Amino acid sequence: MKPIIKALSLFTILLAAASACQFKGPDDMTDEELVMELSERKEYEKLLNYAKSVGLDSAKYAYKEGGAPIYGLLEEIAFGHKPSYIKYMVKANEPDSARIRNVVRSLVKGDPIEEVMASLEPQAMSYQRLKQHYQRLRTENKRDSAAIVANSLNAYRWMNRQANGAERMVLVNIRGAYLKGIDSTGKDALNMRVIAGKKDTPTPSMDTYATQVITYPYWNVPQSIATKEILPKVKNDVSFLERNKFEVIDSKGERIDPYEIDWSGMGESDFPYRFRQDTGEDNSLGLLKVDIENPHAIYLHDTNARYLFTKDQRWRSHGCVRVQHPADLANFMAGEQLLENDFLQDPKEDHPPKHHKLNKKVPVFLLYLGADVNEAGQLVYFEDVYGWERRPTI
Repeated sequence: MKPIIKALSLFTILLAAASACQFKGPDDMTDEELVMELSERKEYEKLLNYAKSVGLDSAKYAYKEGGAPIYGLLEEIAFGHKPSYIKYMVKANEPDSARIRNVVRSLVKGDPIEEVMASLEPQAMSYQRLKQHYQRLRTENKRDSAAIVANSLNAYRWMNRQANGAERMVLVNIRGAYLKGIDSTGKDALNMRVIAGKKDTPTPSMDTYATQVITYPYWNVPQSIATKEILPKVKNDVSFLERNKFEVIDSKGERIDPYEIDWSGMGESDFPYRFRQDTGEDNSLGLLKVDIENPHAIYLHDTNARYLFTKDQRWRSHGCVRVQHPADLANFMAGEQLLENDFLQDPKEDHPPKHHKLNKKVPVFLLYLGADVNEAGQLVYFEDVYGWERRPTI
């Protein structure tokens, strides 16, 4: 009997070892195996319910034959999709697939969904507060209001994708005419009013980055403004240029004496010059300009009409964004004290432009949010000033 018992014991050990070799933990599974593991559990239904609670159309991610689209769902929860109104984008960043895979492993291990999602979603405090308001609106069955908030949640998720771990980023809400500077912890480190484009010269929505700060900038007048607004005044009175510190520049970059030019026959289609306004407090850009990458000649800048920031109706520009506290914005973008606090109060006369290249490009988003939270965390809705509003059904 003893040899038989020994043989059975050995067989049992070998069988257990073989079974152990066949077992895989989440860290050893392929993507396909992880998907199948979650698809066969009720956890995926819980994940879909969570997606609904943060403003996603979960029907797009319903279970399909062969497995649930888990990776696509998690990518949407974390990084969103490009808002339809964005007119210019430098590039679309690839989502962080390693982070998503770690979340899938955690879900397979049985970690609570809310805790796992906290490591994946945007850390911005505004996003977290918007989530709370969205869930309240769903509970109150306020579908239209919830849909507007859902669009804003997606915009913050998109910024999370595009910022790609940047130390700081800047959000301009064109629709609300304000600016936020968001630091690496998700805190709103900067808040100020802005002047955005008029309805007939709207500020284009874009996803871009800032490259440099220019103090005491020249204003190179866009051709449309030069021919439609300044040229008629010059035809009427050439001294308009001198009074407003405008120079005439030819195609070679040389300054031309305006009194030697025959202005009478020039029109919008055959204007061979450009106008450049000299530096100083009278300059339309004020004392500071932030260059942002884009093909539309749009930038953030100071203004010589600072009284406009007290107005509620702040859609008055030709498309560029005038900022209430330009020195604070420059210091935030630089990540250091680039300018003194009294920069605007003590301007230097006849100071040449100075270029301050940023050590790191700062993501800048000019978006069109219909809702956001204010500094107190309260939900605020904004008028559809340009008529761009789209309200999807949720």
